[in-house]
Amino acid sequence: MQELFVVNLMNREVILENWLLKQLARLLCLYSFSVSPYAFADGATFINGNFVNDVGPWQMDLPAAIKAMWSTDTSENIPNVPIPLLALETEMLEQSRGSVLYRLGHSTVLLKLGDDYVMTDPVFSERASPLQWLGPKRFHQPPIEIQALPKISAVVVSHDHYDHLDKRSIVELADKTGHFIVPLRVGDHLRRWGIPEAQIIELDWWQEVQLGDLQLVATPAQHLSGRGLFDRNETLWASWVIMGAGARIFFSGDSGYFPGFRDIGERYGPFDVTLVENGAYNPAWPDIHMMPAESVQAHIDLNGRLMLPIHNSTFDLSLHPWYEPMERVSALAAESKIEVATPVIGAKLSVLNPSPTYAWWREIVQNHVSIR
Repeated sequence: MQELFVVNLMNREVILENWLLKQLARLLCLYSFSVSPYAFADGATFINGNFVNDVGPWQMDLPAAIKAMWSTDTSENIPNVPIPLLALETEMLEQSRGSVLYRLGHSTVLLKLGDDYVMTDPVFSERASPLQWLGPKRFHQPPIEIQALPKISAVVVSHDHYDHLDKRSIVELADKTGHFIVPLRVGDHLRRWGIPEAQIIELDWWQEVQLGDLQLVATPAQHLSGRGLFDRNETLWASWVIMGAGARIFFSGDSGYFPGFRDIGERYGPFDVTLVENGAYNPAWPDIHMMPAESVQAHIDLNGRLMLPIHNSTFDLSLHPWYEPMERVSALAAESKIEVATPVIGAKLSVLNPSPTYAWWREIVQNHVSIR
């Protein structure tokens, strides 16, 4: 069977169809990443046209990366049967009361906080790629189509990588979205796509905006940005604090583990729910994606009550089995007596009074492989 591969020299999404080229390109991609030694005070640092993180230079274990890329069995990176999904309809959303959320896939979450809807990192396209005929393909369809969504008060974007900022989704959401809340310079992408200036709000780290009953704060993250070969770190990346209807939610976007989580928790915690990245990790590049234990620690640092792991179960973006992030983080959270929610894609979850969820992925893998 022919295998299609995608690597972005900034976001792992330059198309390659040869296994060897895939691994070499991933290596070149990771090796080119860097984190500046400059520190931020109260806002992101911008030097010589690039944003930088608050820690020292990013280190990659090059021998370990080469070994992993050449030797890792990736046969379980994609589920071989459909994953469970609950289809959503407009009426179902409108009938919900209180503060609820729906995980739509990857890092796309729809929040209903009172009368306001907020959506994080909307990606509805078939592939997380600049090309829709090649690239990481969805494991599942979105549980609701864009045209069926209600009016959305705010769409929150963490950074400009293709698996978080999807042109098709942004353009199609424009007519039903009040504001797009984005990190500094990410708005330039939206302007090029025809989004009216009045709908775009760009924030630096620690800046906030009040939209009626909603309060949204751009908070630091440890990552990088870029959609091509020559725009590395020209736009900012961020995590987000989302507050409304008596609920406090943290959305990590993409991030390596760093002391900033503790700072965010001290300023804005405790959080009712933390939407924390858990996927696309590897020990060779821990500074830009958290390992499962670090995701759990981030939740602890943030002073969160309920942890909902995101950035998994939709696209194949790393070397680990597709189900591994949820399995590992669930086990680690249980050891630390942390409450974790792993709702089926499309299922409703109360923010303030969550019902128990279950390990739905085990039903898929138990007859095919042993959980590792």
